[in-house]
Formats: sequence, C-alpha cells, structure tokens
Amino acid sequence: MRLPILCLLACALFPSVPPAQAPDGVPVIKIMKEDSSIKFHVKASVAIDGTFDKWDATATMTSPDVETGVLDIKIQAASVNTGSGMKDGKLKSKDFFDAEHNPLITFHSTKIVQTGPDTLDYVGDFTIRGVTKPEKLTFTLSGQKGSGSGEIKGVMAFDRKDYGMNKGIPLVKIADRVEVIVDLKGKRVSGPPLLFKR
Repeated sequence: MRLPILCLLACALFPSVPPAQAPDGVPVIKIMKEDSSIKFHVKASVAIDGTFDKWDATATMTSPDVETGVLDIKIQAASVNTGSGMKDGKLKSKDFFDAEHNPLITFHSTKIVQTGPDTLDYVGDFTIRGVTKPEKLTFTLSGQKGSGSGEIKGVMAFDRKDYGMNKGIPLVKIADRVEVIVDLKGKRVSGPPLLFKR
C-alpha cells in the first residue's frame, strides 16, 4: 500500500543518483549534506560527544519498495571532532579508531525491515578498526506532508570492546556502549515515491 506521508518522509534516507544511472520507476533523492550529520555519544566521567566532519551516504534501490534498498555509509575516521584536540587525537589513535591504518568506518545494510508506520530497521555489517560485525541501525521518519522533503534519524548502539577498543583515556572513566546518531535530510527530485506497508 502507498502511504503518501511516509513516501515524503522517507526521502531523506536516499542520496541523489545521477539520472542516467537511475532505472525507470525508481525514486531519486538528493541528500542535503549541509543539513545532515553523523554524531556519536559515549557516557563518560568527562563528556565524550562529537561529530564526523567528512562522510558519505548512498542508497541503491531496485524498486519503489523501501525494503529493497541498500544503504552504505562511509565515515572518515580522522574527521572526528569533539571540540578537544586531546580527545580527537586519542580517538584517532591505535587504541580507538586507529585512523592511520583503518581510515574508514562503514555500515553496509543487508536487510531492511519496516517495523512500524514511521520506523525502519537497517540490519547490516558495521566496520571499525578493520573489525566487521552485524549491527542494527534503527531509523525514525519525520517530515511535512506535501513538502517532498523529510528527515530520517537513526541510532546504532554497539559495544566498543567488541571492536578491540579496550583501553581508556587517562583520568576519564568511559562506558563500553557507544551510540552513533545518523541524521539525514533530503528531497525527492524524480521518480515515484517510496512504497511502505501499512
């Protein structure tokens, strides 16, 4: 079933694809990177919150059915920005991101499941420090009906020690759980709206 409001809301998920590469009947969405962000949060005795300044997100659709999409996110680990040069340096080091030897943090979805009228689970392979494990990115859709644009915001939580980040920062107590917050805004520029289940 076609749900017009969700078709508009979901557009923020999918970055633009050059028209020559977009098959007939497939939505083409332009991602507004200047209004989008990828951030992270870790509970700690001294706040550790930050953003990644350099990243890319793409999606490949084979039909308007939202569950046929494949989402790829590529983050440049060295672009981490906490507002503190000391924290940034530690996060880029071999104890955490190991950005010199593993410059990319990636997520590649292998399955999309609509879990509610405005929620989607993206199950896929998450890679950091060269270690790949299955993780889930849960998205919630929002937007204004009839606008042709919308926002999709998701959170993925993982245990840093599962990826070999076993050390800490001197004088700072850090939790094991890390949250990655993906906030994408976009606009459908051509093709049909996405199809959702009721």
